[in-house]
Amino acid sequence: MDAKVISKAKLPSRYVTVGPARAPHRSYLYAMGLSAAEIAQPLVGVASCWNEAAPCNISLMRQAQVVKKGVAAANGTPREFCTITVTDGIAMGHQGMKSSLVSREVIADSVELTMRGHCYDALVGLAGCDKSLPGMMMAMVRLNVPSIFIYGGSILPGSYRGRQITVQDVFEAVGQHSVGTIGDAELLEIEQAACPSAGSCGAQFTANTMATVAEAIGLALPYSCGAPAPYEMRDRFNFASGEKIMELIAKNIRPRDIVTLKALENAATVVSA
Repeated sequence: MDAKVISKAKLPSRYVTVGPARAPHRSYLYAMGLSAAEIAQPLVGVASCWNEAAPCNISLMRQAQVVKKGVAAANGTPREFCTITVTDGIAMGHQGMKSSLVSREVIADSVELTMRGHCYDALVGLAGCDKSLPGMMMAMVRLNVPSIFIYGGSILPGSYRGRQITVQDVFEAVGQHSVGTIGDAELLEIEQAACPSAGSCGAQFTANTMATVAEAIGLALPYSCGAPAPYEMRDRFNFASGEKIMELIAKNIRPRDIVTLKALENAATVVSA
């Protein structure tokens, strides 16, 4: 697709890129290495919840780079930014848990503020934790600019004495340790083996559940949420999402056109199943 045919007459980025009065705004874009041609293209926000708080988020920045390549290949101009995440797996069991649900609202608010403040025309959002997935999708529906959601992918299972284990086995091992069924050494062995890669908690907890919702309501590309975080095949979905966002801009397809009552009922059915 040739994005040069997309008129900025009705796009948000016209407020920061078009006309003599926007010369100061454009000067900041030139300062970051953009060309006049890139400034004239639609500006696509590529938002990720990357941080070093948990394996759920650690691969998101790398995946975002592939999204940006997809946007650029379709003649859009990607603009990357990050927001916070509070990870339930580490926040639970102490005072930090009071921060978890609130983080969903902070994520939605911060993405919305960045998109509105910088007048980006579309959004590709990457998330991996329980509250960051709904937070990112809430921002998309609030903003109602062309949007695609990307799940960072699930963690791989660990291997312990010939069987697969996940973080759930670690919680169970804590209980066994508390009653003396296993000792310190075995608990250490389990905790060091359970989470061997980047990705979200390896079970049908909130992150993987919300990932199925993302596909069911139509904000994520079909099948894109199933590939585990370490799999290189995720890059195909990331690149395709970057390309497809330009098609959504051209056709003016927005989240509220997709996230209908019927779509939400479909998501509820999927979760129940």
